[in-house]
Amino acid sequence: MKTSSFLTMVLSAAALVAVSMMDWSSMCHPSEEAQATQDQLRHVGEAKLASLDSDPLISVSDAPVVEGELAELTWQKLSDVEFTDVYLEELDAYYWMPEFGPQVIGAEGKEFFITGYMIPVDVDEDFYVLSRYPFANCFFCGGAGPESVIDLRFPNKSERAYQTDDRLTFRGKLRLNDDDVYQMNYILEGAVEYTP
Repeated sequence: MKTSSFLTMVLSAAALVAVSMMDWSSMCHPSEEAQATQDQLRHVGEAKLASLDSDPLISVSDAPVVEGELAELTWQKLSDVEFTDVYLEELDAYYWMPEFGPQVIGAEGKEFFITGYMIPVDVDEDFYVLSRYPFANCFFCGGAGPESVIDLRFPNKSERAYQTDDRLTFRGKLRLNDDDVYQMNYILEGAVEYTP
């Protein structure tokens, strides 16, 4: 074995050990300073997304669609929802009960495409979620609300194993969930990768 190959292997092993010893809890439980930075970045990102979205007064169902083309379902439009804390006795916990706005209600059952960041919740169970934000800022880390994620329901099984924060576009039919606490509020039925 060449000395340079051996040295590379030793350095790689040392780097792997160093990475595995890092305190990753700050990814989901950041310090106050890190949280303030995340919030500031999220607000800038939201402002940028809002400026790119079409007129917010136009509902998803009114968006012009060329024959044969799909309309885009934007995260801004999915934020047309209000949440109320409701106590569920069987869980002995509070649940955010959604009350969907007219834009979201008008989109239910229609086929759209949406772009976001992949979050593999349970790869073995083929449970993937598409998020408006990367993992560090997503709903599962407390950086956003439940309106910022959509459950991807594949026709059979996902085409491949997706990686965290892969930025991808999917098409499918929007289904709303306002009463099952074990599912996301937004579900994309028949989800398949899509290129607009």
